[in-house]
Amino acid sequence: MKAPSTSIRVLFVVAATLMLVLSGTLAWAAVSDYQVRGLVPKGVTVVGQNLSGMTEGQARSAILHAVSAPMLRPVTVTGDKRSWILNPAIMVHVNVDEMLNEAYMPRRTATFVTRLSHQIQDEPLPADIKPSYSVDASAVAAWVAQVSDEIDHKPKDAERKIVKYTFKITPSVWGATVDQQASTQQIIAALSADNALANPSRVVTLPIAVAKPHVVESSFKTAIIVSLDRCKIYLFNGAKLIKKYSCAPGRAAYPTPTGDFKIDTKLANSSWYNPHAGWSAGMPDVIGPGPSNPMGVRKIGINYPGVFMHGVPPGEYGTIGTHASHGCMRMLPSQVLDLYGRVKVGDPVFIRD
Repeated sequence: MKAPSTSIRVLFVVAATLMLVLSGTLAWAAVSDYQVRGLVPKGVTVVGQNLSGMTEGQARSAILHAVSAPMLRPVTVTGDKRSWILNPAIMVHVNVDEMLNEAYMPRRTATFVTRLSHQIQDEPLPADIKPSYSVDASAVAAWVAQVSDEIDHKPKDAERKIVKYTFKITPSVWGATVDQQASTQQIIAALSADNALANPSRVVTLPIAVAKPHVVESSFKTAIIVSLDRCKIYLFNGAKLIKKYSCAPGRAAYPTPTGDFKIDTKLANSSWYNPHAGWSAGMPDVIGPGPSNPMGVRKIGINYPGVFMHGVPPGEYGTIGTHASHGCMRMLPSQVLDLYGRVKVGDPVFIRD
């Protein structure tokens, strides 16, 4: 048998040497891979923050700061001229463990050769970890329903009441109804990672439908209050006193009616027709317009038969301020002329004792 040639022996030595080097390299790589498997691979980021080379504790802390903290910041919710502070912690769950697991995924899923190249040549294993979270829609809806109970209300009409011969007007209130479905969707959108990371101060304005009341403060226009006790007629616009006049309401035998009425006639220079009552038995059937007309040149009638605010002839001026009429409210001619020009048919008249 011939001895191996020199060249064959050289090749054998080289091959053996390469195998020894390779085995040593592989052994080193395995040990190195084992030693660094707790570190996040180079090139891994979460919402733009670099996690490269971090330990598990460091990576967890970075994820909490970069994702959890902004997502769990309070959200301001406004509506109906009020505001509420919403705590996302009761309805948002940030899955830190899942994001941490994904941070190590590039090393775990890479082949041994890729990991070896990553270790030897310091090549990155790039991966951008997306926020992992969930929003409890039912918790959001329940919160919106609770707030809606505070906001929702029907419109309330303004009211006008008489208090000691003046008007007191209670303001109207507009109705409000929260659109709960739209509100829930808006809050869910505000709780998303994209919104939380882009907006340090999150504000949600609840969509609220408003309803106008039928009667508002401006609905109350011209109105009259008559005080029989004071022998006064008060003219108002809304709750504002415009002018007051003296009058002569009915005497005891012919009292002026009390109650809520309205102006139903306005007559100028009209004839007087005898009602053929006991007090008018000796008077003409008709007295035409002029100085002797018992009701003067203007009269303002209410929706009560035969009752007017009217002027008087000169001979009766002295009765103003006393209870002297047969049910009407006598006035000086100048004052009934003034009142006549300020009121219209339909204006309310409130006659009180």
